Amino acid sequence: MLAISVDKVAQIILMGHELSRAEGEMRGVIEALNDDERAELVALMWIGRGSFEPEDLAEAIATAKQEATTPTADYLIGTPHMSDHLEAGLSSLGVDPGAAEDDVL
Repeated sequence: MLAISVDKVAQIILMGHELSRAEGEMRGVIEALNDDERAELVALMWIGRGSFEPEDLAEAIATAKQEATTPTADYLIGTPHMSDHLEAGLSSLGVDPGAAEDDVL
């Protein structure tokens, strides 16, 4: 399904909920991702906020790769409700974000 593991997405979601104390760590995790994983992370967020439908995942990933002009961590941190959108994106793809988050705690 995705190149990025659900555990990595869940870790980023949890850090996003605690951004005031975890921003540096979250930036490190995102910067350590490869290009495909970063594009998929952005695509998941876009699906979660309704910019793309779940069935358009491939198009969202391609768009994220084409439009990647800002560092991914900056873009995500600057997006209001980023963690909520990532949770919704996972849900729309049939992944239980709560279970995934519990797995990384």
